[in-house]
Amino acid sequence: MPNIFFLHGNDEFAIQRKIKDFEADFGDSTTAGMNTARLEARTMTENDLNNAVNAMPFLASKRLVILSNPSAKFNNPAARKKFEEFISNAPDTAKLVIHELIEPKEVEKHWLIKWAAKNSPLVKLQAFMLPKLRDMAGWIVNEAKNQNGQIEPAAAAHLAEMVGVDTRQAGMEIAKLLAYVNWARPVRGSDVDAVCIVTSQQSVFDFVDALSQGNGRVAQKLLHRLLENEDPFSLWGMVVRQFRLLIQAREILDGRGNKNDVARALGVHPFVAEKTTGQAARFSIESLESIYHRLLVIDEQVKTSQVTLDLALDTLIVELAGK
Repeated sequence: MPNIFFLHGNDEFAIQRKIKDFEADFGDSTTAGMNTARLEARTMTENDLNNAVNAMPFLASKRLVILSNPSAKFNNPAARKKFEEFISNAPDTAKLVIHELIEPKEVEKHWLIKWAAKNSPLVKLQAFMLPKLRDMAGWIVNEAKNQNGQIEPAAAAHLAEMVGVDTRQAGMEIAKLLAYVNWARPVRGSDVDAVCIVTSQQSVFDFVDALSQGNGRVAQKLLHRLLENEDPFSLWGMVVRQFRLLIQAREILDGRGNKNDVARALGVHPFVAEKTTGQAARFSIESLESIYHRLLVIDEQVKTSQVTLDLALDTLIVELAGK
């Protein structure tokens, strides 16, 4: 059985769901936390990685080490070779799950995928790619079944028009819709309209608008309104996703593209593309990359219990609105 798993692709929702499956493999929840390490490559040290991988499990046969974004840390041939040698010698007591967002066009030339392919069966590669827009309605039907419910094909098509290929948003909306019908019947098109699925998305747009304008008071108000209706971690995922979209949209704009190019390249609904393009125009690519790096640091702090998510979001508003 492989001890190293490399999860890659551009479907962050599917990757995170698979990571939860690995976490759920621990039968004893009382020791799971002591035997799980989560590392963000951008912020970790070599000692962090060495200690996580080589530490002995506590009252268990294995430790789980989850490492994200290795390419950000190991960004030259020498560093990559050293990293590959290190994980090749990882002890059997460590199950190492590495994950990274990779676009389909980058897969064949990615350094870690090449290494993993040469080291099978020690390493298992698993790809998680976003569905094509034309396949999204079918994805929604299957996801409804995964959540122990049903959705009519016409309703699935209607939902697909609104969320594009954003699987995370679609998954959250399906959960809301199934709760709305109490899992008693299939979701209909009228249910999709009644639940008003774009409300949270629009509020996130408004939240980012307030941040871009340096209006901390409005951003704070919108944040707390969102927290009243959304799970904090779902909201966090939406905010991180929006800034990732902004970086991609800014790059398209810098290449003389427009909102239509953004919609096609990112596979999002025209409504989302228009809002995202407008927001991206108010940031420089440097400021967006700086903000995104800050989000990754916060994500690591939250996952390692250094700060609560509510406090981290409030702090982020103060930092960004004050710039």
